[in-house]
Amino acid sequence: MMDKKLAGLTRANLKTHICKVLNVGNARNPDVYLVEYAEQKIVVKDFAPRAAWVRASIGPWLLRREVRAYRALAGHFAVPALLGEIDALAFAVEYRPGRHISRRLRGKVTPEFVGELTRAIEEMHARGVVHFDLRHRSNVLAGEDGHPVLIDFASALCLKPQSLAARILLPLLVSTDRSALKKWKIRLAPRDTK
Repeated sequence: MMDKKLAGLTRANLKTHICKVLNVGNARNPDVYLVEYAEQKIVVKDFAPRAAWVRASIGPWLLRREVRAYRALAGHFAVPALLGEIDALAFAVEYRPGRHISRRLRGKVTPEFVGELTRAIEEMHARGVVHFDLRHRSNVLAGEDGHPVLIDFASALCLKPQSLAARILLPLLVSTDRSALKKWKIRLAPRDTK
């Protein structure tokens, strides 16, 4: 279901609203567009440009999987809001501009940033979602507002919080995300000025 403001955004008119191609997908990954529609900027992930076998099989499955993660994280302070599915091959999320985190941001993020990133990841896990790809610098942003933004849940695993599966598997699986957090803590730490 699409956000009411975006209800008129369809496959037929999507291309006329693309402002910028943010990423051209490979053989089995979606293209990612910055779209301006109803006086707002949004991000659209779209499998339609892929081969017929991808559109008929893995594309819709990957889309549903990522949409499920965004739904589980609705209202999360560091995750863009899901705006809805355009069709079985594309969905839209809120646009949260920012910079990919990297060593270049050392000393340029607020001292609270790492604490907020830690809380963001902990809350994500509490909701039963494991990202699995936070080590990739393009999946964690320093938002224009100075706060962390987590994106691209294509690799994420969603478990029902408090379920038996979550109680057994989450403690084992979250180590990947925690390892990524450790990496970013080190890379963003202020330089020793001695």
